This record gives sequence, C-alpha cells and structure tokens, in this order.
Amino acid sequence: MREQERGGASGGREGRQELPPQSPEEQARAICLRLLTGMPRTRRQLADALEKRGIPEEVSQEVLSRYEEVGLIDDAAFAGAWVESRHRGRGLARRALAQELRTKGVHTTLVQEALEQLDSEQEERTARELVERKLRSTRGLERDKRIRRLAGMLARKGYPEGMALRVVRGALEAEGEDADDLGYPGL
Repeated sequence: MREQERGGASGGREGRQELPPQSPEEQARAICLRLLTGMPRTRRQLADALEKRGIPEEVSQEVLSRYEEVGLIDDAAFAGAWVESRHRGRGLARRALAQELRTKGVHTTLVQEALEQLDSEQEERTARELVERKLRSTRGLERDKRIRRLAGMLARKGYPEGMALRVVRGALEAEGEDADDLGYPGL
C-alpha cells in the first residue's frame, strides 16, 4: 500500500517517501533472508540467486560465509533433512537422492554423509512398500507388463536393477504367481 493511501509517516503529504538505495551487502542479506524464510537452501542455491540479481561475487561470498558462521546456511543439515524427507515421503533411493543433492550444489562428501543414514535394508524395505502399493493397480495385466511397470517405477526412484527385480519377484511370488513363469530365468 502506498504511503499516501495509508496516511502514514509522511504526515499525509502527497507522494512517497524514498528510501535510500541499499548497498550490495544489504541487498544480498535481504535476498538471502527472504529465500531462507520459505525453506532451507544450500549455499550454492543462494549464491546462484544472488548472481541472478546482479550482486557482485565478492559481496555474495562475504555474506554467505557470514551466514554459514552463524548457522543460517548449513549444507550438511540440509542434506540430512533432504534425505530423510525425500526417502520417507517419495520413497527415493540413495542414487536418486544423491543426484538431487548434487544438483542443489551439496558437496560430494556431505552427500555421502547424509546418505549413510539410509542402509540397504531400509532402502529395500521402502522398495517393497512401494511395490505393494502399486501391485494392486497392475492386476489383470500380463506378467511381463507387470514386471516392467513395477521395476520401472522403482528404477525411476533410483533403485538398482537387481534390487528392483528381486523385490518385484518376491511380491509376485507372495501374490501367488510362479517365479518360473515371470519370463526372467534365474531371478
């Protein structure tokens, strides 16, 4: 709302009171705080946002370093929370999670540390849950088509092919289909 419509600080005078232009540091801080208010961000995400808005590199680095010092930017915490959230919520496997974190600019070491919270058993358990949910919707389809759909769904979520086929085979066997009839010898 404009100053004159509010009848605010200008004492009812016509026109708006101009604020002094912000320094690049003030602009950078304001941009970062606004972006961090909505959700956590990685250092690289913030650096990219500052670059797009024309903030000089040296100013960006100074502001971002200060925000890291005070804990407003923490890529390790971001990566850990991301892995927990996306694995639980979307059922993504380690491979897909690693790709997402790399895309967001998280350092490889931090990605590996975050992924350590997921073990193979938990990942396979999640794959089984995903297949169980999808299994009903594939009933009535040819066996080969069911296998392709179920294994494809797991592959899109980053699960390794061997694990995907093993989980699908187990689910179909539990449902009563003969593993020898699945068209994949040696499963």
